[in-house]
Amino acid sequence: MKIKAIKGLDEIRDIVKVSMEESKSVIEMFDVFDEKMIKIGIDSRENVHAKGLWHQTFQCWIVNHTISEGGSFLFQLRHKDKDTYPGLLDISCAGHLQAGEVVDDGVRELQEELGITVSIDELTYCGMIAEENFISTEIMDREFNHVFIHESNNNLEDYAFQKDEISGLYFVNIKEFQRLLNGEIDTILIEGIVMDEVLQAVRPHQRKVQGSDFTPNSYEYYQLIFNKIES
Repeated sequence: MKIKAIKGLDEIRDIVKVSMEESKSVIEMFDVFDEKMIKIGIDSRENVHAKGLWHQTFQCWIVNHTISEGGSFLFQLRHKDKDTYPGLLDISCAGHLQAGEVVDDGVRELQEELGITVSIDELTYCGMIAEENFISTEIMDREFNHVFIHESNNNLEDYAFQKDEISGLYFVNIKEFQRLLNGEIDTILIEGIVMDEVLQAVRPHQRKVQGSDFTPNSYEYYQLIFNKIES
């Protein structure tokens, strides 16, 4: 009986191993478009970025009005192992729309990345903006970005962020961020929480950042957001 039990455990381990390997090999598929946003087909994430094909994203900026005067943006710190912009501060929540999805389906990203359940009706739509970024010789990112704002007074600790994708969260004062973008100041001091990979625990963190510490976006992109906040 003991030998059979050990064999059974080995079989379970083999099944789990195969299952994990299969999950890693799942290929993300995106709807792809021409420059006029007319759908022309479906392709894999890898090919979309390699060929510079237009695709759609859902992007949501979380604004907290209780942290500082004028409000603060929630930024996520991209994990060091991300294929694009590793270790940079990025939009509160963003993700690609998968093949067959509509814009409203992107709201799932808030649950997946930050652990919060929000309906699309709770978001404010800023608009769509097309952006092109040539990240490297292998990656050309052409996106139709559907941009939203979500107002929330959650503290940083209230977010159960996706730790294999995100290394930390920070609040950045909106007015200071605007001044940084406009070149009026060189650096700003921000506070947040980061995942300590040694301790395997979240800890407070303070850092001084400059413009190059953030993922790049165009002037038109930021104006879309700031105009909506100020309206």
